[in-house]
Amino acid sequence: MRCFLTDERGSTPLEFITVGVLLLVPLVYLVLTLGQVQSASFAAEGAVRQAVRVFVTSADITSARTGADIAMTDALADAHFTSNDAVSTLTCAPSPSACLQPNSWVTANTTVSVALPFIPHIFNLDKYARVSVSARATEVVPR
Repeated sequence: MRCFLTDERGSTPLEFITVGVLLLVPLVYLVLTLGQVQSASFAAEGAVRQAVRVFVTSADITSARTGADIAMTDALADAHFTSNDAVSTLTCAPSPSACLQPNSWVTANTTVSVALPFIPHIFNLDKYARVSVSARATEVVPR
């Protein structure tokens, strides 16, 4: 007499496919998410670095701020982020009025907000399922 409970013929491919799919879907989601976060990290770091360099090499404060904004927007656009995805600031030390004086420090900060993939817009879930990536760069105004 044959017992059907111990007969496992043909179940290995089914188990492999089931477990494979159950493990593969979260792994693909993790890779997509980490790729977007890494892209935001590169974009934020490049944006602040270029913005500070443009700022300290400008002739006057108006062209410095305009050039820094353009550099930051371009660096974010290269990684497919918009200015709505980022919050950026430029500060000067030792005082805000001495931005382009020799030996003063200019610091750029930016925070890029990355939406997690495949989060639906229903109930505004996409507004809360986000990861923030920050970067900071400081340069000295040359003499």
